[in-house]
Amino acid sequence: MGATSEKPVWFVLTRHWLSLLGLALLASALISWLFVLPQQVRGHVDNPYVGIVVFLVLPALFFTGLALVPIGVYLSKRQIRRGLSEEGFDRQRALRRIAWFFGATTLLNILIGTQVSYRAVKYMETPQFCGASCHTMNPELAAYRNSPHSRVECVECHVAPGAAGWINSKTNGIRQLIETVLNTSPRPIPSALESNRLVPARETCENCHWPQKFGGARLRLFSKYADDETNTRTETVLLMLVGGNRISGIHGAHFGPGVHIRFASADGVRQTIPWVEYRNTNTGDVRTFVSPETQPDSAKALPKFEMECVDCHNRPTHTFDLPERAMDKALALGDIAVGLPYIKKESVELLKVNYATSAEAAARLPPALAAFYQQNYPDVYGARSQDIRHAGEAVLAIYNRNVFPDLKVTWGTYPNNLGHTDFPGCFRCHDGSHTTGDGKTITQDCNTCHEPLAMEEASPEILKTLGIADRISKVQKH
Repeated sequence: MGATSEKPVWFVLTRHWLSLLGLALLASALISWLFVLPQQVRGHVDNPYVGIVVFLVLPALFFTGLALVPIGVYLSKRQIRRGLSEEGFDRQRALRRIAWFFGATTLLNILIGTQVSYRAVKYMETPQFCGASCHTMNPELAAYRNSPHSRVECVECHVAPGAAGWINSKTNGIRQLIETVLNTSPRPIPSALESNRLVPARETCENCHWPQKFGGARLRLFSKYADDETNTRTETVLLMLVGGNRISGIHGAHFGPGVHIRFASADGVRQTIPWVEYRNTNTGDVRTFVSPETQPDSAKALPKFEMECVDCHNRPTHTFDLPERAMDKALALGDIAVGLPYIKKESVELLKVNYATSAEAAARLPPALAAFYQQNYPDVYGARSQDIRHAGEAVLAIYNRNVFPDLKVTWGTYPNNLGHTDFPGCFRCHDGSHTTGDGKTITQDCNTCHEPLAMEEASPEILKTLGIADRISKVQKH
């Protein structure tokens, strides 16, 4: 032991840079845990990705430091034994070294704990991190930015409150991290309904959208443009009978007092529903509806689900349009000049082209639209080249929001169950063929859910009565 027995333990610990580095890592991990672990234990942090820091990054730093300390001590003792250092034991110098080390480490950790860690945790709560840091989430991020919930953080809807939600979010977060690192994420990403990882609406949506609130009747306006040269516009005006918890209408019929609806799905995305059970605990009414091609015994083997908001509002934020609907919206909002001949028809055709990559779409789509006007409407191109260029950019933006070739996301990959215009939606159950044993069917009467005030009319009288016809025309007359 000779030389080393005369030296204090703390001298040996601080002599070699590896043991110093190990001590610094240990201190950093412990101090960082003091900042975030109490909040995690109390459940005050909703962000699932913070768990990556707390349970992966910090333990890695801690155990790395724990391994470096004995290595540094061993190397320090070896140096002393071999007399490689000419420096004698200087107690004051060693104490100054320790003081400088712990002072610098403390200052660094205060900086990390109060600034870097805080900013990193805040960044992990942003949709940019959730959607862009994981490259497989780009479709969802693009749809999110174009949604009514674009200012609601992802964790508000995708992490359930309480301990169970906390544990599930950590488990899913680790799984997603591994899939991202190994590049094994499924393509396309399955919907939350399909993967059975959707947080129940009562724990998320209903925190803002109170189910007992009276919804009443709401006016909906749908603009549609024809494939003709003038892009003829028509309007459909519906009075939606939303209702409420105790008021007849869509919500009242499905979620009124005592109403419980269960259904069986023949596929993971819940698009084929062969069996429906309606139960009213207030009246004692129980009815079971089965589609004609379904045998009762086979329906029993299918998974059953209690109906909730997201079975109809399945894309409240991450909504993907079909080409025709996306073009109608862009024209109605004035993003694309309606006066360009055949702009609706040509744009839809270009959107439906099977581009191998997004880069190929960017290189081919806008020039192809410009070429159409150069060849067929040279006068229009000469006078409105700026409008045509803007139209090309807007059409490309529509493509980039809805199609991601590298992730196998294309038109119609994610069906929207709200309504029944683009996808079966309501007609999954309300198709007129789901029948009980005594011959009763689930209604398909259109007036049950909405009153049509105008159906694809060029100039609906109801809009004039309401005094909004001129306002709509101002947006669309260019």
